Amino acid sequence: MENKVTVYTTNTCPYCVMVKNFLDEKGVPYEEVNVQLDSDAGQKLVETTGQMGVPQININGEWVLGFDPDSITEKLK
Repeated sequence: MENKVTVYTTNTCPYCVMVKNFLDEKGVPYEEVNVQLDSDAGQKLVETTGQMGVPQININGEWVLGFDPDSITEKLK
């Protein structure tokens, strides 16, 4: 079963780059949503998670806040 992964980012976030590089190295496909370019997505993200920071990663409906390789790996199937 393929994982459904969405990474919420901004243009200036070094941890966002680290998350994307980590997923790329693991060969995990993901969708990137840049909340700096899509303010509606940013607002929805805050309403959904209550968090304003990025990166936020949704993995199969579960959230990981920040660059946390252990949590990301744990949630990947």
